[in-house]
Amino acid sequence: MSFTIYDASIPPMIRMLENLAKILDKAVAQAKSEDKDPATLLDARLAPDMHPLTRQIQIASDAAKGCAARLAGIEPPAMPDTETNFAELHARIAATIAFLKSVTAEQLAGAEDRKVTLKLPQGALELSGRDFLTTFALPNFYFHTTTAYGLLRHKGIQIGKRDYLGG
Repeated sequence: MSFTIYDASIPPMIRMLENLAKILDKAVAQAKSEDKDPATLLDARLAPDMHPLTRQIQIASDAAKGCAARLAGIEPPAMPDTETNFAELHARIAATIAFLKSVTAEQLAGAEDRKVTLKLPQGALELSGRDFLTTFALPNFYFHTTTAYGLLRHKGIQIGKRDYLGG
C-alpha cells in the first residue's frame, strides 16, 4: 500500500488538534492552580498586530476542515467564530475532529491531481491538490497551531515540545 494524500493530511491534523485540546486543558489547569483566571489567556498575543489565542484556534480549525473539504470536493461544515471561552474552543476542536474523521480515504483518492481553487482577496488561486496540501493547507494549519502553542508558552504555561507533538 502506498502513502496517500489522505495519510499526509487527515490523520496528522486529527492528531495535532487532539494535542491542541490537551494543551488547552493544561493551560486551564495551570491557571486555576495559580489562582489566575484562565480567560486572561484567550486574548494573548505575541505582537499587537497578531490574532489572539482564540482566533488562532479558530483559524487552525478552519484550515483543517477547509483542507479536508477541498481535497474531498465537499463543503466544510460552517462554524461561526463565536467562541469566547475554553469550553467553546474545545467544542470547536471536537467538531473539527469529528468532521475530519468523517472524511474517508476513498473521498481523497485522486485528490493529489484534483484542482483546488482558493478565493483570496487578491484573486482566485488554482492549485493541484498536491500543491494545495503541501504549499498552503498544511503550512497554514501548522502555523496557527504552533502560534497557539507559542502564545501559551509566552504566558508561562508549562508545556513543551512533547505536548505539542503528543504521544
